[in-house]
Amino acid sequence: MSDPTFWDDPDEAQKVAQEVTHLKDSISQYHSLASRHSDLTVLWQLGVEEQDETVYPEVSAAITDMERELDHLELELMLSGEYDSNNAILTLHAGAGGTEAQDWAQMLLRMYVRWAERNNYKVETMDFLAGDEAGVKSVTLMISGTNVYGYLKAEKGVHRLVRISPFDASGRRHTSFVAVDVMPEIDDSVEISINPADLRIDTYRASGAGGQHINKTDSAVRMTHLPTGIVAQCQSERSQIQNREQCMRLLRAKLFELEQQKQAEKKAELGGEYQAIEWGSQIRSYVFHPYNMVKDHRTAAETGNVQAVMDGEIDLFIEAYLKNGG
Repeated sequence: MSDPTFWDDPDEAQKVAQEVTHLKDSISQYHSLASRHSDLTVLWQLGVEEQDETVYPEVSAAITDMERELDHLELELMLSGEYDSNNAILTLHAGAGGTEAQDWAQMLLRMYVRWAERNNYKVETMDFLAGDEAGVKSVTLMISGTNVYGYLKAEKGVHRLVRISPFDASGRRHTSFVAVDVMPEIDDSVEISINPADLRIDTYRASGAGGQHINKTDSAVRMTHLPTGIVAQCQSERSQIQNREQCMRLLRAKLFELEQQKQAEKKAELGGEYQAIEWGSQIRSYVFHPYNMVKDHRTAAETGNVQAVMDGEIDLFIEAYLKNGG
């Protein structure tokens, strides 16, 4: 950073500056924990020598706080994947079931936004398709911050809800499904070749919520990558130019994910244990009736505090996934 030419490339310089800040924070956390551990040891020894029982509650509370911080630092060390530090593009697709599934997608959307807010991450809505009567058919979010993809990759898969439907006059129990897809945002340092001739770009008038300005012009953009059939669309910004840029970011991430899947399949074939990669694997169940429980089927992590989970407290499942080698 002391190089006179450091800021000649502002985008690259910004990335380096962010990395430095993150490293400084990690080192500062370590030194803080080490210093507090030393002070606590001295305090404990003095309490024992002087038989002063009043120090015990103070030491106990401090140990609990330090354990929490240490767990968080250990979790960060598990994020060793090449793209774990990247921003994440999260997409929700309501499954079959109409309004019931679309309402479930809306509930999950709120859960992830609340989780991001708890962690001081930035959330941008890239695309939003409202449900027919209520809820959401599909939505794509860009969640920005340190290690977002490393954490949110634990959420990829199908999420199942079991509850008494508020849309059923007979009060019957319903099961709904929503597919959650998570991709890392890919910057220009990763080589993703997109030939402009391979793209079909359509513009259309945005629909749904977003204020009066969003519906007056053909500002929404849909890009189709003809060789693969992959589609990316964005209608969240006011201008068509901004939506084109967002669309290209999303398309790059989707093409990158496709390439990663191909490589994973090839490795599995060479290893003689090929299994089809399916997005339909059910990873977690949320049960509101006849009892309250959220359970992750990959790690067996579970909690009976359904309301806390729906308010964004999903770190229990993320940590269990990472500790299980996810």
